[in-house]
Amino acid sequence: MTQLCGWFGITRQAHYQQNQRTRQALAAESQIVAGVNQLRQRHPRLGGRKLLHELQPKLKAEGIQIGRDRFFDLLAQHDLLLPRPRQARRTTWAGRWRCPNRLAELTLTQVQQAWVCDITYLETEQGFCYLSLVTDAFSRYIVGYDVSTSLAVEGAMRALNMAIAQAKAPLHGLIHHSDHGVQYTCQHYRERLTHLHLLSSMGEIGNAYDNAKAERINGILKLEYALGQLLLDVEHAQHLTAQSIWLYNHERPHLALNFRKPVELHWPLRSS
Repeated sequence: MTQLCGWFGITRQAHYQQNQRTRQALAAESQIVAGVNQLRQRHPRLGGRKLLHELQPKLKAEGIQIGRDRFFDLLAQHDLLLPRPRQARRTTWAGRWRCPNRLAELTLTQVQQAWVCDITYLETEQGFCYLSLVTDAFSRYIVGYDVSTSLAVEGAMRALNMAIAQAKAPLHGLIHHSDHGVQYTCQHYRERLTHLHLLSSMGEIGNAYDNAKAERINGILKLEYALGQLLLDVEHAQHLTAQSIWLYNHERPHLALNFRKPVELHWPLRSS
């Protein structure tokens, strides 16, 4: 060994030190991958930046340092990068009733200032079912939801009623923003909003960016929490939806919230 080290211009000590650094690097990478897999058990499709943010405190405590680019390289080496999403299925048919877009000029400063609402499909072995969501626009906390086998207004109404039940203050003047789907434009739904003094708001027909926050929540639940996969039946969809929404609200860091969880803004005293 001494002769070989001499041939390559390195000492025995340098050779052993290099081997030790290699072993330490491999052990650190193994620890990082194990941490990623542990997080992905509860958040199956949590993105790379959020994974790194959640792992950093533990890695720092262990004396492990890794940059963003190296972290993404490591995810790629272990086939842990997320695949591209599938094409969406249409769940909205526009109703005739119209109202202004009240979110366009609104500056969000607090919880229960505006709710964004949307409906997305879930695919099961027995056919499609539909997830109605109501989300606080400031905290990104999902305040109401419903899974049903029909696109009728009742599903959207149940999600709205769940949101109303958890409200922490009077609803007078709260903005209810949605697309122009017939569920939200029908008389029964509009009468419920009027009775509670909620202000209806809608974007332009066919412009998904006018309800981007709600569309984003749909994507997170379907892409990161397996709701976009083929499910067994509506009962399975309901159970997985409840579990996924709890994890999203309470454990998932949000880029738009500076890596805070929705619950930390929506219920700050409960999350402390």
